[in-house]
Amino acid sequence: MRKTSIAIGSDHAGYEYKEAILKALEEKNIIVLDKGTDSNDSVDYPDFVHPVADAVEANLADLGIIICGSGNGAAMTANKHQGIRAALCWNNELASLARLHNNANVLSIPARFMSLEEAVSMVEIFLDTEFEGGRHARRVDKIACA
Repeated sequence: MRKTSIAIGSDHAGYEYKEAILKALEEKNIIVLDKGTDSNDSVDYPDFVHPVADAVEANLADLGIIICGSGNGAAMTANKHQGIRAALCWNNELASLARLHNNANVLSIPARFMSLEEAVSMVEIFLDTEFEGGRHARRVDKIACA
């Protein structure tokens, strides 16, 4: 089942990717909550990642997409939120497994380490993959600390 609302945010390194992904999602009639940034000007990624995580935690978005140069800082920031399971992915298989086995609710994209086409493809797979549950649900239930 395709998700219907996605929160997305990036820093300056991910801005072009964010814009392309946003356009691709809107073309598929997916509601997108754009949390910024709005240019290539240097910014601090937490300022745009926290609002994405907040939207997912508050059920204002089904899933989130965050983008920075390496994807690491964005994933670390998002994962500070108890209700977030952000997965740093750099290929389609990892994006699929992040949803299938880990029930990831935020995809972190390393813009400087993959092509725009790869990123868009990875987003589609992330959104189209459902959590498998079963033995994986028991493991996912043990992730949160609170």
